[in-house]
This record gives sequence, structure tokens and C-alpha cells, in this order.
Amino acid sequence: MTVESTAARKPRRSAGTKSTAGKRTAAGKPANSEPELVQLLTPEGKRVKNAAYDSYVDGITPEELRGLYRDMVLTRRFDAEATSLQRQGELGLWASLLGQEAAQIGSGRATREDDYVFPTYREHGVAWCRGVDPTNLLGMFRGVNNGGWDPNSNNFHLYTIVIGSQALHATGYAMGVAKDGADSAVIAYFGDGASSQGDVNEAFNFAAVYNAPVVFFCQNNQWAISESNEKQTRVPLYQRAQGFGFPGVRVDGNDVLASLAVTRWALERARRGEGPALIEAWTYRMGAHTTSDDPSRYRVDEERRAWEAKDPILRLRRYLEAANHADEGFFAELEAESEALGKRVREAVRAMPDPDHFAIFENVYADGHTLVDEERAQFAAYQASFADAEGV
Repeated sequence: MTVESTAARKPRRSAGTKSTAGKRTAAGKPANSEPELVQLLTPEGKRVKNAAYDSYVDGITPEELRGLYRDMVLTRRFDAEATSLQRQGELGLWASLLGQEAAQIGSGRATREDDYVFPTYREHGVAWCRGVDPTNLLGMFRGVNNGGWDPNSNNFHLYTIVIGSQALHATGYAMGVAKDGADSAVIAYFGDGASSQGDVNEAFNFAAVYNAPVVFFCQNNQWAISESNEKQTRVPLYQRAQGFGFPGVRVDGNDVLASLAVTRWALERARRGEGPALIEAWTYRMGAHTTSDDPSRYRVDEERRAWEAKDPILRLRRYLEAANHADEGFFAELEAESEALGKRVREAVRAMPDPDHFAIFENVYADGHTLVDEERAQFAAYQASFADAEGV
């Protein structure tokens, strides 16, 4: 649960991350000293070298780069369609990933088939990478099922609504992986707001003490609903890992290459038995927290415009075009594929059958319960009252 204050509802006036030179932070460090940020692709689409992480993407082919671009474009198209469906009353709620495509696709493509993923409720891009049919993500948001896919089919756990609890689930699973002697790894996704939860910090401690092969991937999209970063933490989130005894890295979350490289590094060291790592993907939530949220109440347009210039999809497109790795035919074909995906999603959602009204009473207790029986009877009478009214 994220605590919101009245003050947080007032829009911030600064869109940047740098403080005024000469001032000092509460920790006593110069306010203008910026945390190290791993970046391999600039917002202008320029490839920059990084001695620590270049080796994890040096062998990437033009075909693989086009694949990353396709992943991000189709994920964004699916997300936009889901948002529209909610506005049309077809979904009860939707949590958009708009702006976070690079962090999710880069990290998702870094996983192996035998790795296990524990998401929150916004990891639509990671689900795409794990081979989960996007239409299966929508059943829960339409209210027709409790998830929509078998977690063990793709090693991708069901979406977790309780903030931060999946970090503990992932750690426990990773401890089991280690005891089984497997060389696979586990990755847990959460947001900057969840990093304030006790569950996440408990997971950090357990993972460190038991040297669990788990990667904690925090998408810092700058806002925990309406709470900004400066109201959540006094130090960069990735530095919290030091207090628990494992490494932390801040990566440009709008750079798909950097996200891929850093996550590969973290997963590989976990598989080697070197323990957990924390990745803070520095990105931005371009849309609302969910479709029930109104971000204009607490943040200003200038901030969004500043981050639009760092758009992850445009960034990779510029690189592909400059390197002659993609032509107009590729982009046109992808646009057609994108529209076909949107059509398929619309049709699939509207074709979802309504659930049994009484299914909510099943599996509450293994052997049944008298109170549940009473509630079922009351609900049955309530439903029957509509039939009686129609017959009048």
C-alpha cells in the first residue's frame, strides 16, 4: 500500500533530476552529484561504449535489434488497445506500461526459458517476452478469471496486486532453486513505491543471507501513484542493496540495450551462485498509474514532455535507421502487424464468456462452511429477484 499525502497532489515544478549546485543533501553529499547511470544508447540513438557491460550485447545482430524494436512496438500497441477497451467499459481497470517498454523488453529478453519470473500487474512487456498470449492478461481486468494462464507453462507467475509481496515469493522460490541444485535464476519485478514496503526489504535480507539466485528489478517510473521520488527515499534506490550485502546498479530504463545488458549480467552471476542483485531501471510512467488515476492532479506537463524526448521506441528506431539495420518496408510491415494485434485483442476481449455468478463461493474452504452456504443462498435470492422483476 502506498501512502499518499495532500501535498503530493500539488504538481511539481521541476522536471529534472539535478539539484541546484552548491547545495547539499540530507546525507551530506553535494546535491549536484548524479548517481552513475548505465547507458548504451542515448536518447538521440547514438551507441556509447561501456567497459563493464558492452560484452553482454556486443554480439547482438541486426535481426535481434529489429526483434527488440518489434517487441516494444507491439507491446505498446497492445497496451494502448487495453486502455481504450477500459475506457469503452470492456475492462474494469487497466495499468498501463506506456514509457516503460525498454525496461521490460530488455530485461525480459535477458531471461532464459528455465528462469522464473514474478511480476506485479504492469509487466505486460515481460509477459510478451515469456510467450504469454496478451489476450490472457485481460481476463482478470475484465473480471472473468483469476489470472488467465498457467504460471508453469511459461515460468511466468500470475500478476500480483498486493504491492511488494512477489519479492518474497521470488526469494523463496529462488532459495528452492538453489537447494535443488539448478542453475536457473529468478527475477522479481516491482516499482519504486513497492521498495518502501516491508516485504521487499525482508526479501532483500533473506536473499542476501541465503545467497539466493534472484534478481530484483525495480522500475523506478518516478511516481508511486502520486508520491514522487523525493517523498519516498533520501538515497537512490539501487544503493539500498549495499546495506543488505549485494550489488545494486542503476540503468537507463528507456535504453533497451542497457536494460538487456545489465539484466544479463545480474542473471548470469545469480546462476553462477554469486547471489542476488538489485537493478533500478530509471524510467518514467508516461500515463496514469491506472485508468482510475488522474496524473494531471499531481504532476506537470513539462515533466512528461521532458521524458517524451527520451522515448525508448524512438531511441531504438533512430539507431536502426542510422545504422541501416531497418528500412521503411520493415516499419510499414510492423505497423500492419500492430493493427492486426489490436483487432485480435478487441475481438478476444468481447468474446470472453461471462463467469458463473456463483463461482466466487467455490474453493473458499476445502470442506465448505455454513456461513458461505448462507451467503450463497442470499446471493441466489438476490439474483432471482431480478428475474421476478422482469416477469412483472
